[in-house]
Amino acid sequence: MKFLSDKITNNSHGQDSSYFLGWQEYEKNPYDEIKNPKGIIQMGLAENQLSFDLLESWMAHNPEAAAFKNPEGESVFRQLALFQDYHGLPEFKNAMAEFMSEIRGNKVDFNADNLVLTAGSTSANETLIFCLANPGDAFLLPTPYYPGFDRDLKWRTGAEIVPIQCFSSNNFRITESALEDAYKEAQKRNLKVKGVLVTNPSNPLGTTLTREELNLLITFVDEKGIHLISDEIYSGTVFESPAYVSAMEVLSELKDKTDDVWERVHIVYSLSKDLGLPGFRIGALYSNHKMVVSAATKMSSFGLISSQTQYLLAAMLSDKKFTKKYLSENQKRLRERHEMLVAGLREAGIECLESNAGLFCWVDMRHLLSSNTFEAEIELWKKMVYQVGLNISPGSSCHCTEPGWFRLCFANLSEETLGLALKRISSFVASEQPVATSPRKSNKSSKRKGFTKWVFRLSQNNDRNRER
Repeated sequence: MKFLSDKITNNSHGQDSSYFLGWQEYEKNPYDEIKNPKGIIQMGLAENQLSFDLLESWMAHNPEAAAFKNPEGESVFRQLALFQDYHGLPEFKNAMAEFMSEIRGNKVDFNADNLVLTAGSTSANETLIFCLANPGDAFLLPTPYYPGFDRDLKWRTGAEIVPIQCFSSNNFRITESALEDAYKEAQKRNLKVKGVLVTNPSNPLGTTLTREELNLLITFVDEKGIHLISDEIYSGTVFESPAYVSAMEVLSELKDKTDDVWERVHIVYSLSKDLGLPGFRIGALYSNHKMVVSAATKMSSFGLISSQTQYLLAAMLSDKKFTKKYLSENQKRLRERHEMLVAGLREAGIECLESNAGLFCWVDMRHLLSSNTFEAEIELWKKMVYQVGLNISPGSSCHCTEPGWFRLCFANLSEETLGLALKRISSFVASEQPVATSPRKSNKSSKRKGFTKWVFRLSQNNDRNRER
């Protein structure tokens, strides 16, 4: 071990979070309707598989794009096969910028020159952290947040995350006091705060930020002289009112665009969720800060998008008739599948946070806990995995401040498989006996204890250091 780097020998990647451990258990025993009908159903994966037929139909009607031919029918394979500049194909960057505007109701114009292409949003987020912070600097993130951020933002950059504590009492909305408390907490830890990162729509909540929250965030970063990163990879999945509002839309309404806050708000985007193409590795970051764009473009050479992928998707995104139809139909399907999950859970006696976007629901299972602790939450999670046969994500893996919340994904399953999952949940709830202690009562000591031990393991390897 002494001949290896600290980076690979420490435990800061977060791979042993219950979020990832659930995936591992699913992979050992995956559900299959024919081959393994009693296997584990994957409800911990935020993939959009509801509209593949629309993409495949476009491909069938536009074979020249997949065959790498130009509109004149001439092959461009050789040109695409050769080395390409890491700035990306201009036609793809233009199409991507226009598609991002279309999702936002064309209320925001994106300049393709300010767009940096990356191999997925994971790369985009990490690149921004490298551009904005030094090792040991901190970013504030509202809880609950996507578990992968502990890897994406921290592992290689050396940055720190300080949680903005949000609570179910106001539906996990961001407040001014929560922002200030997080900032003060970072100062107590002698951490220099370089910015705030939010997901809008939220993963795992499935809710969009309100205009009031966005104004609050921009005012906060303006006053503190820090950055705002708005991860908007689910912006095209908003299927219900209120309508989606981007941080860039609120920023564009500022009267004085010469204010340097204009250069300190950055957008992350991807086609992984809206188009359901995570395997294509299409991500991007957008910034009005010229030095950030320049540095990020240079960094993108470590994770380029293939020219063939850019060429194909440039043709697809430039087809405005298709993109308009796709966004509308995909949102309709998401709404229907969301309603199916919410109704099925309610019939089983389980409620969800009211949401209007995303590929998942934030589910309240506090009444099924044996006690108001994160240990009880993991106990329930293990039952769901091993007894019920569902991989779901416990709130503790998302740094939720309250035990008993879970994220359930609905867009990666067929309608029949989701129906089976709901039957399994209903049977489990019916078999559970009422508990003596109400988990809804406050228990600050158990919350603190559970929060500081957010990484839970299936094994008993207590000799390994826990993630903070």
